[in-house]
Amino acid sequence: MSEHIISLEGVTVAFDGETILDHISLEIQDGEFITLLGPSGCGKTTTLRILGGFVEPMSGRVYFDGQCINTVPPHKRQVSTIFQRYALFPHLNVYENIAFGLRVRKVPEAELCDRVEEALALVNLRGFEKRKIAALSGGQQQRVAIARAVVTRPKVLLLDEPLAALDLKLRKDMQVELKNIQQSLGITFVFVTHDQEEALSMSDRVVVMDGGKIQQIGTPQDIYNEPQNAFVADFIGESNILDGVMIHDGLCRFAGKECLCVDGGFGENTPVDVVIRPEDIQVVAPAEGMLSGLVTGSTFKGVHYEVIVDIDGFKWMIQTTACIREGDEIGLKFGPEDIHIMAKSEYSGMFGDYSSFSDEMDYIDDPAFNLSEEDELTEGGEDRVD
Repeated sequence: MSEHIISLEGVTVAFDGETILDHISLEIQDGEFITLLGPSGCGKTTTLRILGGFVEPMSGRVYFDGQCINTVPPHKRQVSTIFQRYALFPHLNVYENIAFGLRVRKVPEAELCDRVEEALALVNLRGFEKRKIAALSGGQQQRVAIARAVVTRPKVLLLDEPLAALDLKLRKDMQVELKNIQQSLGITFVFVTHDQEEALSMSDRVVVMDGGKIQQIGTPQDIYNEPQNAFVADFIGESNILDGVMIHDGLCRFAGKECLCVDGGFGENTPVDVVIRPEDIQVVAPAEGMLSGLVTGSTFKGVHYEVIVDIDGFKWMIQTTACIREGDEIGLKFGPEDIHIMAKSEYSGMFGDYSSFSDEMDYIDDPAFNLSEEDELTEGGEDRVD
Protein backbone atom coordinates (compact mmCIF):
# COMPACT_ATOMS: atom_id res chain seq x y z
CA MET A 1 0.00 0.00 0.00
CA SER A 2 2.59 2.50 -1.10
CA GLU A 3 0.62 4.76 -3.44
CA HIS A 4 -2.85 5.99 -4.29
CA ILE A 5 -4.59 3.99 -6.99
CA ILE A 6 -7.80 6.09 -6.91
CA SER A 7 -8.37 9.75 -6.07
CA LEU A 8 -11.66 11.65 -5.94
CA GLU A 9 -11.30 15.42 -5.93
CA GLY A 10 -14.31 17.61 -5.12
CA VAL A 11 -16.84 15.17 -6.62
CA THR A 12 -20.45 16.35 -6.66
CA VAL A 13 -23.52 14.45 -7.85
CA ALA A 14 -27.15 15.60 -7.86
CA PHE A 15 -30.31 14.01 -9.20
CA ASP A 16 -33.46 16.07 -9.84
CA GLY A 17 -32.02 18.97 -7.87
CA GLU A 18 -31.16 16.83 -4.83
CA THR A 19 -27.48 16.66 -3.90
CA ILE A 20 -26.36 13.07 -3.38
CA LEU A 21 -22.62 13.75 -3.07
CA ASP A 22 -21.38 17.13 -1.89
CA HIS A 23 -17.80 17.91 -2.99
CA ILE A 24 -16.24 14.75 -1.57
CA SER A 25 -12.53 14.06 -1.82
CA LEU A 26 -10.98 10.68 -1.09
CA GLU A 27 -7.72 8.88 -1.78
CA ILE A 28 -7.68 5.08 -1.93
CA GLN A 29 -4.39 3.27 -1.54
CA ASP A 30 -3.21 0.45 -3.76
CA GLY A 31 -3.90 -2.92 -2.15
CA GLU A 32 -6.06 -1.77 0.75
CA PHE A 33 -9.48 -2.95 1.93
CA ILE A 34 -11.46 0.27 2.34
CA THR A 35 -15.11 0.42 3.38
CA LEU A 36 -17.69 3.12 2.66
CA LEU A 37 -20.03 3.03 5.66
CA GLY A 38 -23.21 4.92 6.36
CA PRO A 39 -27.01 4.80 6.53
CA SER A 40 -29.24 4.31 3.52
CA GLY A 41 -29.17 7.35 1.22
CA CYS A 42 -25.85 8.75 2.54
CA GLY A 43 -24.15 8.58 -0.89
CA LYS A 44 -21.94 5.52 -0.43
CA THR A 45 -23.45 3.51 -3.31
CA THR A 46 -23.30 6.52 -5.62
CA THR A 47 -19.60 6.88 -4.75
CA LEU A 48 -19.04 3.24 -5.67
CA ARG A 49 -20.88 3.67 -8.97
CA ILE A 50 -18.79 6.69 -9.84
CA LEU A 51 -15.69 4.53 -9.39
CA GLY A 52 -17.26 1.84 -11.58
CA GLY A 53 -18.23 4.30 -14.32
CA PHE A 54 -21.99 3.87 -13.94
CA VAL A 55 -22.48 7.48 -12.75
CA GLU A 56 -20.59 10.53 -14.03
CA PRO A 57 -19.97 13.36 -11.53
CA MET A 58 -21.48 16.78 -12.24
CA SER A 59 -18.25 18.36 -11.03
CA GLY A 60 -14.93 17.22 -9.68
CA ARG A 61 -12.48 14.64 -11.00
CA VAL A 62 -11.87 10.92 -10.58
CA TYR A 63 -8.31 9.66 -11.08
CA PHE A 64 -7.15 6.08 -11.58
CA ASP A 65 -3.38 5.52 -11.51
CA GLY A 66 -2.98 9.28 -11.99
CA GLN A 67 -5.22 9.47 -15.10
CA CYS A 68 -8.59 11.25 -15.11
CA ILE A 69 -11.32 8.68 -15.89
CA ASN A 70 -14.48 10.81 -15.60
CA THR A 71 -15.68 9.87 -19.08
CA VAL A 72 -14.13 6.39 -19.34
CA PRO A 73 -16.94 3.77 -19.71
CA PRO A 74 -17.19 0.87 -17.23
CA HIS A 75 -15.87 -1.81 -19.59
CA LYS A 76 -12.67 0.15 -20.19
CA ARG A 77 -11.81 0.56 -16.50
CA GLN A 78 -9.56 -1.90 -14.65
CA VAL A 79 -12.39 -2.41 -12.20
CA SER A 80 -14.88 -5.20 -11.50
CA THR A 81 -18.11 -4.79 -9.55
CA ILE A 82 -20.07 -7.20 -7.37
CA PHE A 83 -23.63 -5.99 -6.87
CA GLN A 84 -25.97 -6.79 -4.02
CA ARG A 85 -28.07 -9.01 -6.29
CA TYR A 86 -25.01 -10.67 -7.89
CA ALA A 87 -26.53 -10.54 -11.45
CA LEU A 88 -25.51 -14.14 -12.26
CA PHE A 89 -26.78 -15.76 -15.46
CA PRO A 90 -29.37 -18.42 -14.52
CA HIS A 91 -29.09 -20.18 -17.91
CA LEU A 92 -25.33 -20.71 -17.54
CA ASN A 93 -23.57 -23.10 -15.20
CA VAL A 94 -20.96 -22.04 -12.65
CA TYR A 95 -18.03 -22.47 -15.06
CA GLU A 96 -19.62 -20.41 -17.83
CA ASN A 97 -20.73 -17.67 -15.42
CA ILE A 98 -17.13 -17.26 -14.29
CA ALA A 99 -15.78 -17.50 -17.82
CA PHE A 100 -18.20 -14.96 -19.29
CA GLY A 101 -16.00 -11.87 -18.89
CA LEU A 102 -13.01 -13.69 -20.36
CA ARG A 103 -15.03 -14.82 -23.39
CA VAL A 104 -16.15 -11.22 -23.99
CA ARG A 105 -12.46 -10.27 -23.95
CA LYS A 106 -11.71 -13.13 -26.39
CA VAL A 107 -9.15 -14.75 -24.08
CA PRO A 108 -7.72 -17.95 -25.68
CA GLU A 109 -9.48 -21.10 -24.49
CA ALA A 110 -6.45 -22.68 -22.81
CA GLU A 111 -5.73 -19.53 -20.81
CA LEU A 112 -9.43 -19.09 -20.07
CA CYS A 113 -9.62 -22.60 -18.64
CA ASP A 114 -6.59 -22.06 -16.41
CA ARG A 115 -7.89 -18.75 -15.08
CA VAL A 116 -11.38 -20.12 -14.35
CA GLU A 117 -9.82 -23.06 -12.48
CA GLU A 118 -7.70 -20.62 -10.44
CA ALA A 119 -10.79 -18.57 -9.60
CA LEU A 120 -12.75 -21.68 -8.60
CA ALA A 121 -9.93 -22.74 -6.28
CA LEU A 122 -9.74 -19.25 -4.77
CA VAL A 123 -13.41 -19.34 -3.71
CA ASN A 124 -13.45 -23.06 -2.79
CA LEU A 125 -15.84 -24.10 -5.56
CA ARG A 126 -13.84 -26.81 -7.31
CA GLY A 127 -16.22 -29.57 -8.33
CA PHE A 128 -19.10 -27.12 -8.84
CA GLU A 129 -18.24 -26.28 -12.45
CA LYS A 130 -21.36 -27.86 -13.99
CA ARG A 131 -23.85 -26.79 -11.33
CA LYS A 132 -26.71 -24.51 -12.33
CA ILE A 133 -26.99 -21.23 -10.45
CA ALA A 134 -30.46 -22.13 -9.13
CA ALA A 135 -28.98 -25.21 -7.45
CA LEU A 136 -26.55 -23.16 -5.35
CA SER A 137 -27.00 -21.74 -1.86
CA GLY A 138 -26.76 -18.00 -1.25
CA GLY A 139 -23.19 -18.29 -0.05
CA GLN A 140 -22.19 -20.37 -3.08
CA GLN A 141 -23.77 -17.84 -5.43
CA GLN A 142 -21.80 -15.12 -3.69
CA ARG A 143 -18.60 -17.07 -4.29
CA VAL A 144 -19.44 -17.41 -7.97
CA ALA A 145 -19.95 -13.64 -8.17
CA ILE A 146 -16.55 -13.09 -6.54
CA ALA A 147 -14.85 -15.58 -8.88
CA ARG A 148 -16.43 -13.97 -11.95
CA ALA A 149 -15.28 -10.53 -10.78
CA VAL A 150 -11.66 -11.47 -10.01
CA VAL A 151 -11.05 -13.80 -12.98
CA THR A 152 -10.56 -10.75 -15.22
CA ARG A 153 -7.73 -9.63 -12.92
CA PRO A 154 -8.95 -6.13 -12.12
CA LYS A 155 -6.82 -3.70 -10.13
CA VAL A 156 -9.84 -2.73 -8.03
CA LEU A 157 -12.86 -4.76 -6.91
CA LEU A 158 -16.00 -2.82 -5.98
CA LEU A 159 -18.46 -4.58 -3.66
CA ASP A 160 -21.93 -3.09 -3.19
CA GLU A 161 -23.35 -4.65 0.01
CA PRO A 162 -22.69 -8.18 -1.32
CA LEU A 163 -23.44 -9.87 2.01
CA ALA A 164 -26.78 -8.18 2.76
CA ALA A 165 -28.93 -11.08 1.52
CA LEU A 166 -27.11 -13.74 3.58
CA ASP A 167 -28.15 -14.99 7.01
CA LEU A 168 -26.15 -13.84 10.01
CA LYS A 169 -23.86 -16.86 10.43
CA LEU A 170 -23.10 -17.16 6.72
CA ARG A 171 -22.49 -13.42 6.53
CA LYS A 172 -19.88 -13.63 9.29
CA ASP A 173 -18.22 -16.60 7.55
CA MET A 174 -18.12 -14.69 4.27
CA GLN A 175 -16.60 -11.63 5.97
CA VAL A 176 -13.60 -13.77 6.90
CA GLU A 177 -13.45 -15.34 3.43
CA LEU A 178 -13.62 -11.97 1.66
CA LYS A 179 -10.80 -10.57 3.75
CA ASN A 180 -8.70 -13.69 3.07
CA ILE A 181 -9.40 -13.45 -0.66
CA GLN A 182 -8.40 -9.78 -0.71
CA GLN A 183 -5.15 -10.55 1.08
CA SER A 184 -4.44 -13.46 -1.29
CA LEU A 185 -5.02 -11.36 -4.40
CA GLY A 186 -3.34 -8.22 -3.07
CA ILE A 187 -5.75 -5.98 -4.99
CA THR A 188 -7.79 -3.02 -3.77
CA PHE A 189 -11.27 -3.78 -2.38
CA VAL A 190 -13.78 -0.93 -2.06
CA PHE A 191 -16.64 -2.29 0.04
CA VAL A 192 -20.01 -0.63 0.69
CA THR A 193 -22.09 -1.50 3.75
CA HIS A 194 -24.43 -0.07 6.37
CA ASP A 195 -23.29 -2.73 8.86
CA GLN A 196 -20.90 -1.23 11.42
CA GLU A 197 -19.55 -4.56 12.70
CA GLU A 198 -18.87 -5.65 9.12
CA ALA A 199 -16.89 -2.48 8.44
CA LEU A 200 -14.87 -2.68 11.66
CA SER A 201 -13.97 -6.36 11.28
CA MET A 202 -12.90 -6.32 7.62
CA SER A 203 -11.40 -2.96 6.77
CA ASP A 204 -7.95 -1.40 6.72
CA ARG A 205 -9.71 1.98 6.68
CA VAL A 206 -13.33 3.06 7.08
CA VAL A 207 -14.97 6.06 5.39
CA VAL A 208 -18.04 7.13 7.39
CA MET A 209 -20.58 9.03 5.29
CA ASP A 210 -23.79 10.94 5.93
CA GLY A 211 -25.74 13.50 3.95
CA GLY A 212 -23.51 13.13 0.90
CA LYS A 213 -20.41 14.09 2.87
CA ILE A 214 -17.51 12.23 4.40
CA GLN A 215 -17.74 12.57 8.18
CA GLN A 216 -14.54 10.73 9.11
CA ILE A 217 -11.83 8.54 7.59
CA GLY A 218 -9.60 6.29 9.68
CA THR A 219 -8.68 2.83 10.84
CA PRO A 220 -11.46 0.86 12.57
CA GLN A 221 -9.74 1.55 15.90
CA ASP A 222 -9.56 5.31 15.23
CA ILE A 223 -13.16 5.50 14.09
CA TYR A 224 -14.42 3.66 17.18
CA ASN A 225 -12.15 5.15 19.83
CA GLU A 226 -11.80 8.70 18.48
CA PRO A 227 -15.07 9.68 16.72
CA GLN A 228 -14.95 13.23 15.38
CA ASN A 229 -18.62 14.13 15.82
CA ALA A 230 -21.85 12.89 17.38
CA PHE A 231 -23.00 11.17 14.19
CA VAL A 232 -19.89 8.99 13.98
CA ALA A 233 -19.98 8.24 17.71
CA ASP A 234 -23.61 7.15 17.50
CA PHE A 235 -23.41 5.26 14.21
CA ILE A 236 -20.31 3.24 15.16
CA GLY A 237 -21.43 1.22 18.14
CA GLU A 238 -23.44 2.56 21.06
CA SER A 239 -22.56 5.85 22.75
CA ASN A 240 -23.75 7.99 25.60
CA ILE A 241 -23.35 11.53 24.23
CA LEU A 242 -23.84 14.43 26.63
CA ASP A 243 -23.56 18.20 26.52
CA GLY A 244 -20.43 19.29 28.33
CA VAL A 245 -17.94 22.08 28.89
CA MET A 246 -14.19 21.76 28.54
CA ILE A 247 -13.03 23.76 31.56
CA HIS A 248 -9.42 23.44 30.49
CA ASP A 249 -7.12 20.74 29.13
CA GLY A 250 -7.68 17.56 31.11
CA LEU A 251 -10.81 18.73 32.97
CA CYS A 252 -14.41 18.76 31.75
CA ARG A 253 -17.89 19.18 33.21
CA PHE A 254 -21.01 17.20 32.27
CA ALA A 255 -24.06 15.76 34.05
CA GLY A 256 -23.43 18.24 36.85
CA LYS A 257 -19.97 16.82 37.64
CA GLU A 258 -16.40 17.90 37.01
CA CYS A 259 -14.30 15.00 35.71
CA LEU A 260 -10.69 14.48 34.74
CA CYS A 261 -10.17 13.49 31.10
CA VAL A 262 -7.22 12.95 28.77
CA ASP A 263 -8.26 15.29 25.94
CA GLY A 264 -7.18 18.88 25.37
CA GLY A 265 -6.79 21.60 22.80
CA PHE A 266 -10.39 22.88 22.90
CA GLY A 267 -9.73 26.08 24.83
CA GLU A 268 -11.09 27.10 28.21
CA ASN A 269 -14.81 26.87 29.07
CA THR A 270 -15.66 25.63 25.56
CA PRO A 271 -18.99 23.83 24.94
CA VAL A 272 -18.28 20.27 23.77
CA ASP A 273 -19.91 16.88 23.28
CA VAL A 274 -18.84 14.20 25.76
CA VAL A 275 -18.85 10.52 24.73
CA ILE A 276 -18.72 7.56 27.10
CA ARG A 277 -19.12 4.09 25.59
CA PRO A 278 -21.52 1.71 27.41
CA GLU A 279 -18.83 -0.96 27.83
CA ASP A 280 -16.49 1.53 29.56
CA ILE A 281 -18.88 2.14 32.47
CA GLN A 282 -18.47 0.15 35.67
CA VAL A 283 -21.56 -0.64 37.75
CA VAL A 284 -21.04 0.03 41.48
CA ALA A 285 -23.15 0.71 44.56
CA PRO A 286 -24.96 4.07 44.32
CA ALA A 287 -22.83 5.62 47.07
CA GLU A 288 -19.62 4.61 45.28
CA GLY A 289 -20.56 5.98 41.87
CA MET A 290 -19.57 9.22 40.20
CA LEU A 291 -23.21 9.29 39.11
CA SER A 292 -26.20 7.22 40.24
CA GLY A 293 -29.64 6.53 38.88
CA LEU A 294 -32.64 4.24 38.47
CA VAL A 295 -32.58 1.28 36.08
CA THR A 296 -35.53 1.63 33.68
CA GLY A 297 -34.70 -1.30 31.41
CA SER A 298 -32.46 -4.38 31.29
CA THR A 299 -32.10 -6.72 28.33
CA PHE A 300 -30.05 -9.94 28.35
CA LYS A 301 -27.87 -10.06 25.21
CA GLY A 302 -26.12 -13.38 25.79
CA VAL A 303 -22.64 -12.26 26.84
CA HIS A 304 -23.84 -9.14 28.68
CA TYR A 305 -26.85 -7.16 29.86
CA GLU A 306 -27.83 -3.95 28.11
CA VAL A 307 -29.03 -1.65 30.86
CA ILE A 308 -30.81 1.71 30.59
CA VAL A 309 -30.33 4.03 33.57
CA ASP A 310 -32.22 7.29 34.19
CA ILE A 311 -29.96 9.97 35.66
CA ASP A 312 -31.74 13.32 36.03
CA GLY A 313 -33.92 12.60 32.98
CA PHE A 314 -31.05 11.51 30.70
CA LYS A 315 -31.16 7.82 29.77
CA TRP A 316 -27.71 6.20 29.83
CA MET A 317 -26.86 2.84 28.31
CA ILE A 318 -24.52 0.47 30.16
CA GLN A 319 -23.25 -2.92 29.01
CA THR A 320 -22.33 -5.18 31.91
CA THR A 321 -22.01 -8.88 32.74
CA ALA A 322 -23.66 -8.24 36.12
CA CYS A 323 -27.32 -9.20 36.41
CA ILE A 324 -29.01 -5.81 36.75
CA ARG A 325 -32.79 -5.64 37.03
CA GLU A 326 -35.33 -2.95 36.23
CA GLY A 327 -36.02 -0.86 39.32
CA ASP A 328 -32.51 -1.23 40.78
CA GLU A 329 -30.60 1.82 42.00
CA ILE A 330 -27.00 1.68 40.72
CA GLY A 331 -23.90 3.83 40.59
CA LEU A 332 -21.80 4.53 37.48
CA LYS A 333 -18.02 4.75 37.56
CA PHE A 334 -15.54 5.53 34.77
CA GLY A 335 -11.99 6.84 34.45
CA PRO A 336 -10.42 9.77 32.59
CA GLU A 337 -9.42 7.49 29.69
CA ASP A 338 -13.08 6.46 29.25
CA ILE A 339 -14.19 10.03 28.50
CA HIS A 340 -13.87 11.22 24.89
CA ILE A 341 -14.33 14.91 24.05
CA MET A 342 -15.64 16.10 20.66
CA ALA A 343 -16.16 19.56 19.23
CA LYS A 344 -19.76 20.67 18.79
CA SER A 345 -21.18 19.97 15.32
CA GLU A 346 -24.42 20.03 13.36
CA TYR A 347 -25.19 16.64 14.94
CA SER A 348 -24.90 17.85 18.53
CA GLY A 349 -28.04 17.11 20.53
CA MET A 350 -29.36 14.62 17.96
CA PHE A 351 -27.92 11.43 19.49
CA GLY A 352 -26.86 9.82 22.73
CA ASP A 353 -29.98 9.67 24.93
CA TYR A 354 -31.61 6.23 25.03
CA SER A 355 -35.12 7.41 25.94
CA SER A 356 -36.44 5.91 22.69
CA PHE A 357 -33.68 3.39 22.01
CA SER A 358 -34.42 0.85 19.31
CA ASP A 359 -32.45 -1.38 16.97
CA GLU A 360 -33.22 0.96 14.10
CA MET A 361 -30.78 -0.61 11.64
CA ASP A 362 -32.23 -4.14 11.76
CA TYR A 363 -34.77 -3.50 9.02
CA ILE A 364 -32.12 -2.53 6.50
CA ASP A 365 -31.07 -6.19 6.29
CA ASP A 366 -34.24 -6.75 4.26
CA PRO A 367 -33.16 -6.39 0.59
CA ALA A 368 -36.73 -5.49 -0.37
CA PHE A 369 -36.54 -2.43 1.87
CA ASN A 370 -32.97 -1.49 1.12
CA LEU A 371 -33.63 0.67 -1.93
CA SER A 372 -32.48 4.23 -1.34
CA GLU A 373 -32.83 7.28 -3.56
CA GLU A 374 -29.49 6.55 -5.15
CA ASP A 375 -30.51 2.92 -5.82
CA GLU A 376 -33.78 3.98 -7.43
CA LEU A 377 -32.06 6.52 -9.64
CA THR A 378 -29.41 4.08 -10.85
CA GLU A 379 -31.35 0.82 -10.73
CA GLY A 380 -30.93 -1.07 -13.96
CA GLY A 381 -27.15 -0.70 -13.93
CA GLU A 382 -26.99 -3.66 -11.55
CA ASP A 383 -27.40 -6.23 -14.30
CA ARG A 384 -24.37 -5.10 -16.21
CA VAL A 385 -21.48 -7.58 -16.30
CA ASP A 386 -17.94 -6.24 -16.58
